[in-house]
Amino acid sequence: MAGTDKPAAPASVSYLIGVDTGGTYTDAAVIEARGHRIIATAKAITTKGDLAVGVAEAITQALAKLPHEVPPQSIAMVSVSTTLATNAVVEGHGSATGVVLIGFDAAMVERTGIAKAFPDIPMAVVAGGHNHAGDAICPLDTAALEAALAGMNAKVDAFSVASTFAVRNAAHEHEARDLIVARTGKPVTLSTELSSALDAPRRALTAVLNARLIPRISGLIDAVQRAMAQLDIACPLMIVKGDGSLALAESVATRPIETVLSGPAASLVGAQWLSGLDSFILSDMGGTTTDLGLLIDGRPKVKEEGAEVGGWRTMVRAIDVRTIGLGGDSEITALANGKITVGPQRVAPVSLIAARYPAVLSMLRADLDDVEGGGSMHGKFVLLPFAADSDKAANGLSAREAEMLQTITHEPKPLRKLATSLSAQRAISSLQRKGLIQVSSLTPSDVSHVLGLQDNWSAEAATMATQLATRLRDMKMPTPERTRAFATQVWSETVRLTGLAILQTAFGVDMADNALTQAVCTGDGKLGLAAVSLKPTIPVVAVGGPVKVYYEEVQRRLGCELVFPEFCEVANAVGAATGVVAHSVTVEVMGDGTGLFRLHSYASTKQFTNPHEALAEAQALAEQLAHDAVVEMGAPKPQVKLSITKQYMPNARGEEGLLQAVIVAEAIGRPNAAAEVAA
Repeated sequence: MAGTDKPAAPASVSYLIGVDTGGTYTDAAVIEARGHRIIATAKAITTKGDLAVGVAEAITQALAKLPHEVPPQSIAMVSVSTTLATNAVVEGHGSATGVVLIGFDAAMVERTGIAKAFPDIPMAVVAGGHNHAGDAICPLDTAALEAALAGMNAKVDAFSVASTFAVRNAAHEHEARDLIVARTGKPVTLSTELSSALDAPRRALTAVLNARLIPRISGLIDAVQRAMAQLDIACPLMIVKGDGSLALAESVATRPIETVLSGPAASLVGAQWLSGLDSFILSDMGGTTTDLGLLIDGRPKVKEEGAEVGGWRTMVRAIDVRTIGLGGDSEITALANGKITVGPQRVAPVSLIAARYPAVLSMLRADLDDVEGGGSMHGKFVLLPFAADSDKAANGLSAREAEMLQTITHEPKPLRKLATSLSAQRAISSLQRKGLIQVSSLTPSDVSHVLGLQDNWSAEAATMATQLATRLRDMKMPTPERTRAFATQVWSETVRLTGLAILQTAFGVDMADNALTQAVCTGDGKLGLAAVSLKPTIPVVAVGGPVKVYYEEVQRRLGCELVFPEFCEVANAVGAATGVVAHSVTVEVMGDGTGLFRLHSYASTKQFTNPHEALAEAQALAEQLAHDAVVEMGAPKPQVKLSITKQYMPNARGEEGLLQAVIVAEAIGRPNAAAEVAA
């Protein structure tokens, strides 16, 4: 950051940098710690092939806007929120993972939903596991596990392990991990590292999702660290978790599922910080998703039973956020009945691709001239993710997929020239799901260029792509009037879906198919001979890059109070820099009526004959585990709060009749560097 003629910043001033890596843009916000104010923001294109490029560009652009030179040593913390994990789950992306289930019967395996979610995933079910008391049912079948590893290893990048009643005794999960690491050297996720709940099938699914995400989040952490090194920044790197709290990057690297909903969690924190409101509906629209959440009386609603993303209920504690596949880069599909669908799949906007690769303009003209063939493939292109390593190999590809990947480069190619057979189409779809390539086609961002609501990229390319979609839908040559009408229809449908999501959040129940709701969200405002209006009773705070394109119309249709806070386009990055470190631990004491009391935690299982000793040790253990976890995550002086709930046997006298005690310890602290921001 040296080499400019700017004056140096005062030596006493320190800065926090918040970064958000979204599906389309990477945002950066620079906050002066002591002054509690945002002093610079910037956006750069997210370079999925090498995230370091986009991260370094966003930070560099933000720092360049300052009137003075910022010495690297004055940057006290870099904190990152990310939609990578959320988007990967929503879009079905992830690394090849081998699944080990210990002690599961056929019904439990089916209940996991793993085979349904990932039909070709390698899975092994081996004997072992424990009962509800934490006693082993039988020894872990290591021979069967070794045989399974021999068949899986070459096909996968990571492993997940789940065992029955492992939250009561995790010995078999730990034994399995030791064996897997010894034989393969690949990362392993244990279900008990992610949840202390008894539901083994759901823990197993959560562990699989985590394992599939490890390379992605590790890649993000490496990318940010490389970007920091390029800029001579040496300070703690924090990552936002799904409950809005922060953790050191090193502690998140093996638990990336905890960053699911990191982006919306950070935006909720940032929206409160920017708006000054204590109660509101958050609507955060990005390129891939729209995330909606609630802040009531200054506290976010948290889903204790686990975050739901992409239709899958995880066991990760997270802010109660509803995530839908609706964003500026959602894929537009024109149906034969004249209707239009928006999302949930993300694609690269044609206008963006053309702005980076002008040759796309001539390809679009060729598509418009081709009135014989191509049809639904016109106006669609295939290329590698931005900054991707074209020589990078990937596990788990079929021969056809590997062959197709070799033909795809950083230069866009027309989809119709690559997808020339059914097998080629399947290979391209599979590579897209795995995140190894990107497809470009018409999006809401493109039609917004046609309507004059955006001017970021190539309006000429956006117009031609819209003409092609109009021709396909109408089966007629596109006139300017028809093209604009099609663009307006796409924009209006995006507004309708946005309004519907906001009302659903306000209702708290599913009313998507309700005629009154639809009358409001379509903008008709009437049903039969009756005027209809529905609006939230608290403000809607809109954040995210595209919101001003759509949300003024959302406000008109709903009649709600809408707030665009200053810096709303980088709320996630602001939230990343202003959060706290938090962690909760649950320890149980179970009595069996015979005078024995068992302490269960993810760290150990222990037996007592004295309930007072069992409770005392459980409280001390919960407090220590929570304290140590927060210290490890980057907050050296956390405060710990304990809560205890007890159940007793009928006619019990004193603690000797204890049936169950649940001790929850929650530790909260601030990173050293962020302490000034809270002042």
